[in-house]
Amino acid sequence: MHAAPPPVPEAPPRRRNPWWIPIWLGRAPALAPAQQRMLGLVVLGTFFESYDLSLLSSAVKHIADDLDVGARELPFVLAAVRFGGFLAFGLLPLADRFGRRRAFLVAILGMSVGTLLTAFAQTPAQFVATQVAARTFMLIGASVGIVMLAEELPAEHRGWGIGILGALAAFGHGLGALLFAFVDVLPFGWRALYVVGALPLLAFPVMRRSLRETARFLAHQAARGEPEAGLLAWTRPLRGLARAHPGRALCVGLAGFALAFGGISVFQFASLFLQTVHGWAPWQYSMMLFIGGGIGIVGNVVAGRLGDRIGRRAVGFGALALYPLAATAFYHGPAWTLGACFALIVFTSSAGDVVIRAFSTELFPTGQRGASAGWLTLLQTCGFIAGLATVGLQGLRASVDVGDLPRSIALVSLSVFVAAVCMLLLPESRGRELETLSREA
Repeated sequence: MHAAPPPVPEAPPRRRNPWWIPIWLGRAPALAPAQQRMLGLVVLGTFFESYDLSLLSSAVKHIADDLDVGARELPFVLAAVRFGGFLAFGLLPLADRFGRRRAFLVAILGMSVGTLLTAFAQTPAQFVATQVAARTFMLIGASVGIVMLAEELPAEHRGWGIGILGALAAFGHGLGALLFAFVDVLPFGWRALYVVGALPLLAFPVMRRSLRETARFLAHQAARGEPEAGLLAWTRPLRGLARAHPGRALCVGLAGFALAFGGISVFQFASLFLQTVHGWAPWQYSMMLFIGGGIGIVGNVVAGRLGDRIGRRAVGFGALALYPLAATAFYHGPAWTLGACFALIVFTSSAGDVVIRAFSTELFPTGQRGASAGWLTLLQTCGFIAGLATVGLQGLRASVDVGDLPRSIALVSLSVFVAAVCMLLLPESRGRELETLSREA
């Protein structure tokens, strides 16, 4: 009687990129089909989040002219739009109670409806109201999407996953730049661009059927039992975060605030600066955004890959320390360097943001990751508003026009050095399981 032949081992997953990951962003690691499908669905949602964000920068001059917003009032209108972050802070802990999947799907629906309503705004107040609503759900979707990746991807590929999400989502900026080049010939101008931002409504049924809850949240839900009712239960993740992890939460939040404070005006006024000071046409700005931004988004993947290999702390510090230098060169350097400086701005800000967001999910337990994402969103929102208001107040105090914005923006960008220092104060999370990091807190 012959012995049974030994079982043939299963072939390892092929390291072949799915069609939606360009080969020039590098080879994708071997992921299970379910992990790859979840990544694709999260990318689809965040793609249109980036598209909507790009419109507020690209079309800011057209929106201001159409709604009769003056140069001195504009920073405050843009700051008011960011108040959606406060609402997101209050809603994100619900992802720790009711699940990541449900929170992400609601965010996609709300984001799309808010973007569509923006196209019909007739006054600055209406524009702010619809954008606050859209921004609230955008922030929820982006934050929960990163939590889902952190919980589902293997420890050795978490950095890559968060980085590739940022890089692919940034193609939404590319689509916004491409369409903005035709803003002067499109029916209804800038309003048509916001109608395009509602396209996720068409894909929503597919997302609802295909997206699954994360295994870590299901395990947490089973161990916790039925969620408590009442206001105290809703705030429990936030209270737990403050009690158990105050140092980590403070450091991550401060890094997010500093990058938002120093970075928002650099991007927000780039289109206005180039069209007003350098006399660029919309298509020239779109070309710079498309080419320079296309090069710069590689910073997402580079930060993710390097973070998985040499550590998040070193990568985050290097990227954030370079950012103010790139911003200053863009607003004060010669015209022939604008494209290269913009690419470096996008590269360093993308890389720094990937590391901060990775820390915000990796360093906290499953029951508090939604709360930690909300905390980061709150501090970033405060930074966005404070950064825009600071530039606006300097303009009012000095009675300056748009041509004097570069000096104020360059000075404010120096605050990003604070975010760089914060990276060195956090524990290294490279290649470590989330449960191990949580226990060490």
